[in-house]
Amino acid sequence: MRFPGRRKHKHYFPVNERDPLLHHAGLDVPEAKIHVVGIDQTLVDIDARVTDDLLARYELPKGGSTIVANDRAAELYEELFSRKQISHEFAGGTVGNTLHNYSLLADDASILLGVMSDVIRVGTSGYRYLSNTSSRVNLDHLQPVDGPIGRCFALVTPDGERTFAISAGKMNDLRPQSIPETIFDRAAALVISAYLMRGDGSEPMPEATRQAVAFAKARGVPVVLTLGTRFVIAERPDFWRTFISENVDIVAMNEEEGEALTGIADPLLACERALDWTSLVLCTAGPTGLYLAGYTDDAVKRATRYPLLPGAIPEFNRYEFSRPVLRRDCPNPIKVFAHIAPYHGGPARITSANGAGDAALSALLHDISANRYHRARVPSSAKHIRDFLTYSSMSQVCRYANRVSYEVLVQSSPRLTRGLPEREEGLNEEAYWAM
Repeated sequence: MRFPGRRKHKHYFPVNERDPLLHHAGLDVPEAKIHVVGIDQTLVDIDARVTDDLLARYELPKGGSTIVANDRAAELYEELFSRKQISHEFAGGTVGNTLHNYSLLADDASILLGVMSDVIRVGTSGYRYLSNTSSRVNLDHLQPVDGPIGRCFALVTPDGERTFAISAGKMNDLRPQSIPETIFDRAAALVISAYLMRGDGSEPMPEATRQAVAFAKARGVPVVLTLGTRFVIAERPDFWRTFISENVDIVAMNEEEGEALTGIADPLLACERALDWTSLVLCTAGPTGLYLAGYTDDAVKRATRYPLLPGAIPEFNRYEFSRPVLRRDCPNPIKVFAHIAPYHGGPARITSANGAGDAALSALLHDISANRYHRARVPSSAKHIRDFLTYSSMSQVCRYANRVSYEVLVQSSPRLTRGLPEREEGLNEEAYWAM
């Protein structure tokens, strides 16, 4: 397990070597096996540059996410292909993207649950999905299906707006009995998306998702929900507030999804409102940057050494050097917030924003799993005087998530194609290590 953030050294401690003192005393700690579990609609992202006229002809609401029939999707693909409007085809899915990025950052295992075509031919969607997924993502538990996986068209108009058209294929056919209970025993988190709970009741995916959530909750594994798009949440915001309150520990969203969930446009206030239902909120807010909101116990709060920031909540980052704790584990919970502006002011040119939020979430998951790993290896460490959720402070997690998100913004793929550099110029090492 690599440890998160930009560090002078690759590891916080030699994770591949046994503690010499414990070894001498005959008390070697066994190797800790930590992984992240995710459920996703297995699909391939098809990125294309189109005109508003094409959206109108295919009756696709601009900026929305629409389910289209398989034959209609084939017609759309043929038109885009013949007109040479397709720029890229990648393995996709918000949870699949997140797990791929997590395994690349952590150099460690994750487990993906979903479906996969029983018969795979070169060039098909299933082939592209498997060939573009990190080998550290365990696909052994995918449920075979007789038919294609999904295709998601990301149609970008000249004004930069993204419109999604999704051909479901068999991607929602995951059955509850295909969720293996034992994989949650050593899990650091379960990641799900709002897309999984859509449907008219004819497909088993929502019930399979609830089964996985039940397994995770029974073992105290944090449940992470990424909201998908604002349209999914706006369809039934009351349902999502109740679902989050009853099942979810961490919510990942952008400012539009936050507004759909809370009714509040300001991302900081939306994060604060979401804390009424969950324990930690990650919110990407485009050119404004990235927010992290959560709880810590009053006895272990840590004041920032950075300038206090103005906002809808004055000086909201006062305790951003604190480490988050699940609200149920805080005797005296207080709300804490952190923020960071886009890395280097943001890329000079954004190739595609698709997957940037997934990248930020993967960094947060890396920090969470690193904390679980360290606690298993060094349980007596002062890092674990409380049952903290992350290894690093909220400020540090923001820095890490922001940096990983930047890497996706400057490339075409929604998934990381390489890790972060070990060392970067201009780093204030003393301040960095102090977090």
